[in-house]
Amino acid sequence: MRSLNMPKLGVNIDHVATLRQVRQGIEPEPVLAALICEASGADGIVVHLREDRRHVQDNDVYILKKCVKTKLNLEMSVVPEIVRIACKVKPDQATLVPERRQELTTEGGLDVAANFKRVKQAVERLHESGIRVSLFIDPDEKQIDASKKSGVGMIELHTGRYGDAKGKKKQDKYFKELQNAAAFAINKGLIVNAGHGLDYYNVARVARIKGIEELNIGYSIVCRAVLVGLSRAVKEMKELISTAVGTVPVRAKATPRKRDCLY
Repeated sequence: MRSLNMPKLGVNIDHVATLRQVRQGIEPEPVLAALICEASGADGIVVHLREDRRHVQDNDVYILKKCVKTKLNLEMSVVPEIVRIACKVKPDQATLVPERRQELTTEGGLDVAANFKRVKQAVERLHESGIRVSLFIDPDEKQIDASKKSGVGMIELHTGRYGDAKGKKKQDKYFKELQNAAAFAINKGLIVNAGHGLDYYNVARVARIKGIEELNIGYSIVCRAVLVGLSRAVKEMKELISTAVGTVPVRAKATPRKRDCLY
């Protein structure tokens, strides 16, 4: 039985599609990856349909909508073309994110305060189509306030600064930032998720933040899957989250401290 305090796990499969697109082939198949993730304990599937279609393609999203049995979370920009596609697909959830063509990955949260009108228009359009909406934002009170005013009931805190931090002092600083932001948002009545830069070595601490409902993780799971298989990679991440919040007995190697202890 799931503990009420245990965050759910959304698995982002973008980089399965990245590998496929390297050769413009048909393998590996993102939809099959999604089914494996679900069978291995994932609570949802996350994909980002970028404007440049660098990994996930339109057809992937339509097929995933038909096949995913847990929850399909579509990450997307606020540009009208992508909003139109989302309204046709009708994913279970849309997460609005910033997007720049030249970036390797999403480098920060959506600046809701500075782009309030565009964000609110996208939120309203998605809501009209019956799609639940979340905003991917930095752990900042100004952005949380703007998100609340936009009409969403959910946010996802960008954990990148914590995930990239080198040294305990910086890690502690950015972890505290996440803690405070989560508490502030929950007090505003928002559901709080978190993601970006989380891996097998730093996820446990974030999983213990009071009130975090869901952790969305992709790159580290896909990287690990190359070495041990996708099913095992998902199960190990689920176990680390479970162990962090005390819902399963701690087993040997459950919380890795060295890079080689997982293998």
